[in-house]
Amino acid sequence: MSDESTIIAANAAFYTAFAMADVEAMGRLWADDDAISCIHPGWPAIVGRLAVVGSWRDILESGRSLAITCHEPHAIVTGEEGRVLCIEMIGPLALAASNHFRRIGGSWRLVHHQSSPIAQAESSHSSDQFPPPSQIH
Repeated sequence: MSDESTIIAANAAFYTAFAMADVEAMGRLWADDDAISCIHPGWPAIVGRLAVVGSWRDILESGRSLAITCHEPHAIVTGEEGRVLCIEMIGPLALAASNHFRRIGGSWRLVHHQSSPIAQAESSHSSDQFPPPSQIH
Protein backbone atom coordinates (compact mmCIF):
# COMPACT_ATOMS: atom_id res chain seq x y z
CA MET A 1 0.00 0.00 0.00
CA SER A 2 1.37 3.47 -0.89
CA ASP A 3 1.96 6.21 1.69
CA GLU A 4 -0.93 8.14 0.15
CA SER A 5 -3.31 5.18 0.51
CA THR A 6 -2.19 4.53 4.07
CA ILE A 7 -2.64 8.14 5.16
CA ILE A 8 -6.08 8.25 3.47
CA ALA A 9 -7.00 5.15 5.52
CA ALA A 10 -5.78 6.86 8.72
CA ASN A 11 -7.90 9.87 7.78
CA ALA A 12 -10.94 7.61 7.26
CA ALA A 13 -10.35 6.10 10.72
CA PHE A 14 -10.54 9.64 12.17
CA TYR A 15 -13.96 10.23 10.61
CA THR A 16 -15.14 6.76 11.67
CA ALA A 17 -14.14 7.46 15.28
CA PHE A 18 -16.04 10.75 15.06
CA ALA A 19 -19.14 9.11 13.54
CA MET A 20 -19.12 6.35 16.16
CA ALA A 21 -18.46 8.84 19.01
CA ASP A 22 -15.59 6.51 19.97
CA VAL A 23 -13.51 8.54 22.42
CA GLU A 24 -10.91 5.78 22.91
CA ALA A 25 -10.37 5.31 19.16
CA MET A 26 -10.12 9.09 18.73
CA GLY A 27 -7.45 9.26 21.43
CA ARG A 28 -5.43 6.46 19.82
CA LEU A 29 -5.37 8.30 16.48
CA TRP A 30 -3.51 11.32 17.90
CA ALA A 31 0.24 11.49 18.48
CA ASP A 32 1.17 10.96 22.10
CA ASP A 33 2.99 14.24 22.70
CA ASP A 34 2.28 17.89 23.41
CA ALA A 35 3.24 19.08 19.92
CA ILE A 36 -0.30 18.44 18.62
CA SER A 37 -2.96 21.03 17.89
CA CYS A 38 -6.53 21.42 16.75
CA ILE A 39 -8.80 24.23 15.58
CA HIS A 40 -12.47 23.29 15.65
CA PRO A 41 -14.75 25.58 13.58
CA GLY A 42 -15.26 28.80 15.51
CA TRP A 43 -12.90 27.81 18.35
CA PRO A 44 -9.50 29.23 19.24
CA ALA A 45 -6.43 27.05 18.70
CA ILE A 46 -6.00 24.17 21.15
CA VAL A 47 -2.45 22.93 21.82
CA GLY A 48 -1.18 19.88 23.70
CA ARG A 49 -2.38 16.30 23.95
CA LEU A 50 -4.44 16.71 27.11
CA ALA A 51 -6.32 19.72 25.71
CA VAL A 52 -6.77 18.35 22.17
CA VAL A 53 -7.95 14.87 23.17
CA GLY A 54 -10.05 16.46 25.91
CA SER A 55 -11.80 18.67 23.35
CA TRP A 56 -12.70 15.60 21.28
CA ARG A 57 -13.88 13.76 24.40
CA ASP A 58 -16.13 16.71 25.27
CA ILE A 59 -17.55 16.87 21.74
CA LEU A 60 -18.09 13.11 21.40
CA GLU A 61 -19.56 12.63 24.88
CA SER A 62 -21.89 15.63 24.59
CA GLY A 63 -24.40 13.63 22.59
CA ARG A 64 -24.75 16.65 20.32
CA SER A 65 -22.03 15.80 17.81
CA LEU A 66 -23.17 16.23 14.25
CA ALA A 67 -22.89 13.67 11.49
CA ILE A 68 -19.81 14.72 9.55
CA THR A 69 -18.72 12.97 6.38
CA CYS A 70 -15.41 13.34 4.55
CA HIS A 71 -15.45 13.98 0.81
CA GLU A 72 -12.72 14.37 -1.82
CA PRO A 73 -9.74 13.47 0.40
CA HIS A 74 -6.41 14.42 -1.14
CA ALA A 75 -3.17 13.20 0.46
CA ILE A 76 0.14 15.04 0.35
CA VAL A 77 3.03 13.07 1.83
CA THR A 78 6.60 14.25 2.33
CA GLY A 79 8.82 11.82 4.17
CA GLU A 80 7.51 11.15 7.67
CA GLU A 81 4.81 13.82 7.53
CA GLY A 82 1.68 14.20 5.48
CA ARG A 83 -1.68 15.86 5.37
CA VAL A 84 -5.09 15.12 3.99
CA LEU A 85 -7.13 17.97 2.60
CA CYS A 86 -10.83 17.28 2.28
CA ILE A 87 -14.34 18.64 2.42
CA GLU A 88 -16.35 17.88 5.55
CA MET A 89 -20.10 17.86 5.02
CA ILE A 90 -22.49 18.52 7.89
CA GLY A 91 -25.85 18.27 6.18
CA PRO A 92 -25.71 21.02 3.52
CA LEU A 93 -22.83 22.88 5.23
CA ALA A 94 -19.39 22.39 3.65
CA LEU A 95 -16.19 22.82 5.66
CA ALA A 96 -12.65 22.86 4.30
CA ALA A 97 -10.54 20.57 6.49
CA SER A 98 -6.89 19.68 6.83
CA ASN A 99 -5.69 16.73 8.87
CA HIS A 100 -1.94 16.63 9.43
CA PHE A 101 -0.23 13.35 10.28
CA ARG A 102 3.23 12.20 11.37
CA ARG A 103 4.50 8.65 10.88
CA ILE A 104 5.23 7.30 14.36
CA GLY A 105 6.25 3.69 14.87
CA GLY A 106 5.06 2.80 11.38
CA SER A 107 1.57 4.33 11.84
CA TRP A 108 0.19 7.65 10.72
CA ARG A 109 -0.89 9.63 13.82
CA LEU A 110 -2.72 12.96 13.83
CA VAL A 111 -0.76 16.03 14.87
CA HIS A 112 -3.19 18.76 13.72
CA HIS A 113 -6.81 19.08 12.61
CA GLN A 114 -8.44 22.24 11.38
CA SER A 115 -11.72 22.91 9.64
CA SER A 116 -13.69 26.00 8.76
CA PRO A 117 -16.75 26.87 6.69
CA ILE A 118 -16.29 27.44 2.98
CA ALA A 119 -17.52 30.80 1.70
CA GLN A 120 -20.52 30.50 -0.56
CA ALA A 121 -20.91 32.44 -3.80
CA GLU A 122 -23.80 34.94 -3.74
CA SER A 123 -25.30 33.57 -6.94
CA SER A 124 -25.99 29.97 -7.87
CA HIS A 125 -24.77 30.47 -11.47
CA SER A 126 -21.96 28.05 -12.24
CA SER A 127 -19.95 30.76 -14.00
CA ASP A 128 -19.68 32.87 -10.81
CA GLN A 129 -16.39 32.85 -9.00
CA PHE A 130 -15.69 33.13 -5.28
CA PRO A 131 -14.56 36.63 -4.28
CA PRO A 132 -10.83 37.20 -3.97
CA PRO A 133 -9.46 36.91 -0.39
CA SER A 134 -9.05 40.70 -0.17
CA GLN A 135 -12.83 41.10 -0.47
CA ILE A 136 -13.75 38.47 2.13
CA HIS A 137 -12.67 40.47 5.19
